[in-house]
Amino acid sequence: MREITVAEAIREALSEEMDRNPEVFVFGEDVGLFGGCFGVTTGLYEKYPDRVLDTMIAETGIMGITLGAAYSGMKPVPEVMFSDFITVIFDYLVNQSSKNRYMTGMQEGGQNAGFVLRVPNGAGTRAAAQHSQCMEQYLMPVVGLKIAIPSTPYDTKGMLKYAIRGNDPVVFLEHKMLYGIKGPVPEEEYLVPFCSADVKREGKDVTVVATQVMVHKSLAVAKRLEQEGISVEVIDPRSLKPLDMKTIINSVKKTKRLVVVNEAPKTHNALSEIALQVVEGAFDYLEASPVRVCAPDTPIPFSPVLEDVWIRSEDDIIAGIRETLK
Repeated sequence: MREITVAEAIREALSEEMDRNPEVFVFGEDVGLFGGCFGVTTGLYEKYPDRVLDTMIAETGIMGITLGAAYSGMKPVPEVMFSDFITVIFDYLVNQSSKNRYMTGMQEGGQNAGFVLRVPNGAGTRAAAQHSQCMEQYLMPVVGLKIAIPSTPYDTKGMLKYAIRGNDPVVFLEHKMLYGIKGPVPEEEYLVPFCSADVKREGKDVTVVATQVMVHKSLAVAKRLEQEGISVEVIDPRSLKPLDMKTIINSVKKTKRLVVVNEAPKTHNALSEIALQVVEGAFDYLEASPVRVCAPDTPIPFSPVLEDVWIRSEDDIIAGIRETLK
């Protein structure tokens, strides 16, 4: 099977869905002629000059256009340049789009307001505290909103196509440090539904649930610990809302231990919800308390040396795993 990057997988998904549905259009700051801040939309403007649109530098304007188009039955796929800027458009996400389908879209003549908001997520690019956050913990409490958080080219393409074809508002988190990684992606049509956690590696001693870059670090950790006879099961939830707890709880019932690994700060971390639901659903199976491997509760440093310390490493994940095995 061919291998392509995450960025190429996103580009293919957007192109295929625009070919399939003339109501799909892509827009945002520099997504057209420039090809996007991270080069993800390179070449799409030349192919769809009327449907790949550069916007003003105004996230609230982008979301205003998004909701107006969605209410009219179109399928907008806006990009906000950094996930940190979600805070600028929070009213649109929390009070408007996430509630609209519940209030009117399930009634005859109602409005679905389906869109897919693409946002580059996470640290590692030396972009300082206001351009490096993982924002999923802010989105988790928003009822009516779906959250995609893929880690591989295969999952990214399949989930983006699935999201575009849906009727719900979706925030699609793309980690900046994953745009260039390669992985197998079939040329034929496929979709990856939400609420379908993927067991990236099977194991029997401890369950590690990780997201985005931390999935890859956790898989590397599993290989390292295999040399010591420790068998690590690695699960990628792929979507946080809806969340596939059945797969995770079944894994914990087998391994008796849980470690959750997420790049964002520890307090109110998005994966804390997973730990809590495991305690609720598999308490009698646990032989150790769940462990969270997350960043410190500080802003992300600009200094490369300090940023590398702030981001959780493979050794940090190993320490978390060992804590459950004491």
